[in-house]
Amino acid sequence: MKSLLLAGALIVAAGACAFAEGGYWVVGNRATSKCEIVTSNPVINAQVGGNIWFGTGPYQSLDDAKLARSTIPQCPAAEEPPAETPDNEKKSD
Repeated sequence: MKSLLLAGALIVAAGACAFAEGGYWVVGNRATSKCEIVTSNPVINAQVGGNIWFGTGPYQSLDDAKLARSTIPQCPAAEEPPAETPDNEKKSD
């Protein structure tokens, strides 16, 4: 019975590790004072003088990570460049 429980626990742990490989994380970078979206599991090392002071995730898509970044109070608002439209182009007189 114990061997079945141990085998089940190992299967669950392996599945969790495989699931955590893909995805996006939102991290707070103290050096740049910005929140960044990364594709690898971050190492939170602020306690030992590192630059990464928090991390959330994993998120399944980049859009999910952007939405999460917008809801984190420690993250400054990310300014995205305006989309190029015919109205934004300079008109010659």
